[in-house]
Amino acid sequence: MTDHLLLFLAASLVLLVTPGPAVLYIVTRSVSQGPMAGIISALGVGVGGLVHVAGAALGLSAILASSATAFSVVKYLGAAYLVWLGLQALRSGGAAAAPQAEAPRPLGRIFREGIVGNILNPKTAIFFLAFLPQFVTPGAGSVTGQVVLLGLVFIVLAVVTDSLYALLAGRLAGWLRAHPRFPVVQRRVSGPVYVGL
Repeated sequence: MTDHLLLFLAASLVLLVTPGPAVLYIVTRSVSQGPMAGIISALGVGVGGLVHVAGAALGLSAILASSATAFSVVKYLGAAYLVWLGLQALRSGGAAAAPQAEAPRPLGRIFREGIVGNILNPKTAIFFLAFLPQFVTPGAGSVTGQVVLLGLVFIVLAVVTDSLYALLAGRLAGWLRAHPRFPVVQRRVSGPVYVGL
């Protein structure tokens, strides 16, 4: 279990330091309103992720209870989905707009937007169902417990790395506003990471 956890931590950190949609949202909040707004949005996204962890734990436990073969199929489909995400990120071209300054929003609203946005994002649910099973060992105890533990570790790491992005974006706000190619670079970096995972 320790080896699985260390592998999970390494894979999670590689994934989390690679900018994705959540990071772009958090960077946008930091650039437009300062690092505190970015950190609050990161906390909201993390709280929203808890809903997806619970769903993944219940869903994966039910799948394993019905069939070990079905659980293996979910793992392989999950791996295929991660490859597909990577290829989609590599294929999506075109410049996206750089984060721009906008009217300040109350921090409570930013927090709620992070929660709701993450809960309502079906890609997040699919991601957890694709990523977490790769590190679950069916014979090593409760699948539900393993998924919950892995999910909580992932969310804590995500909040920490996302908050660091928020602080960095707050410091580099002017530069990010002036460089509209940042989202394009983000996609070119995230694509190979998804495929590698």
